[in-house]
Amino acid sequence: MLNIALFGPPGAGKGTQSEFLIEKYNLTYISTGELLRKELTEGTALGEQAREIIASGGLVPDEIIVQIIEKTIAENSQADGFLFDGFPRTTIQAYILEGLMIKLNTSLTCLIDLEVSEKISIERLVNRGKTSGRSDDNEAVIRNRLKEYHEKTLPVLQFYKDKGVRYQVDASRSVEEVNRDVLEIVRKEQRKRLFNVVIFGHPGSGRGSQGRALAEHFGLEYVATGPMLEKEIREGTELGKKIEALYESGKLVTDEIVVPLIEQRLENSKGVRGFIFKGFPRTLVQSYILEGLLRKHDATISKVIEIEVPTLELIRRLDERSKTDRCMPYDSSTAKIVKRLQEHETKTVPVIEKYNQLHEVFKVDGMDSFEVVFKRIADIIEPPVL
Repeated sequence: MLNIALFGPPGAGKGTQSEFLIEKYNLTYISTGELLRKELTEGTALGEQAREIIASGGLVPDEIIVQIIEKTIAENSQADGFLFDGFPRTTIQAYILEGLMIKLNTSLTCLIDLEVSEKISIERLVNRGKTSGRSDDNEAVIRNRLKEYHEKTLPVLQFYKDKGVRYQVDASRSVEEVNRDVLEIVRKEQRKRLFNVVIFGHPGSGRGSQGRALAEHFGLEYVATGPMLEKEIREGTELGKKIEALYESGKLVTDEIVVPLIEQRLENSKGVRGFIFKGFPRTLVQSYILEGLLRKHDATISKVIEIEVPTLELIRRLDERSKTDRCMPYDSSTAKIVKRLQEHETKTVPVIEKYNQLHEVFKVDGMDSFEVVFKRIADIIEPPVL
């Protein structure tokens, strides 16, 4: 999830840059002023509380502002990210934003500070006032707004500078030049963060072959429980014998076996851009474990994809695979194949439903050729990765 706070004094061009970022990255725009006006117009309970305070000459408190923002975030929890304009205005609000982001298992990606001199701000706003008809676009009001902006935002800018995510952009230049610098900042921050994809699908849907190809194409690390478990079996370890017995019975390998292997793989992967997970998580318990493992690396799940293939086609594919050297232990009989598919329905489908509520699961038709299905998935992954 891409989350950007856009700062800048009046006349810095925040509106223009906001439109650019929202369109390019499909972000949900959050402006405290606009949200407050919406609540007032709709006459909501929060809006009425704010109206009474404004009518008495007071400032709308953080308690109301945070509820309005939280409501908007909750309504757009499956968004690709958020663009915050005019929030946070104080260090207390910065802490509030951190809490809201944690609830979404994410964080603020960067704060972009559009800098212009007071002289340029005044010139731009006075010129705008000649055509906008806005009563506040006169020099006396503008100077007061600039003074208030600098006094209030300086501590917030320092807060995010200390966290290493504040970036300054010279906004006195052309729109195109500012666009270029803003885009490079976002790309720089995206490159710092692991991009993690979880691929779901019933056995036989093509998760493995697609996952390997996608990992190679995008320069991501392919993490599949199958190869790790097979390695233990090949080497004849005690762990491998336990795994083989579970395979033969058509049961899922236990978390006590799988989780340490996954954790070790993540720890040993240095300098990677991200991971493609296949075969993990398979259960709700494993989904919580994966979130915890990724959190250790200051990362979250970026995309969730499910390859959909009809049941009869799955059985046909698995039956064909049982006659090749790619045969899995649970391919050896129709009964085992059916049991494995049923395990997926009872154990893994609830995980997919959970992710669909938290992130959005991208459904991909897996009935076409490998190349066609690959392109469908790649198109989902590509914009934020490249």
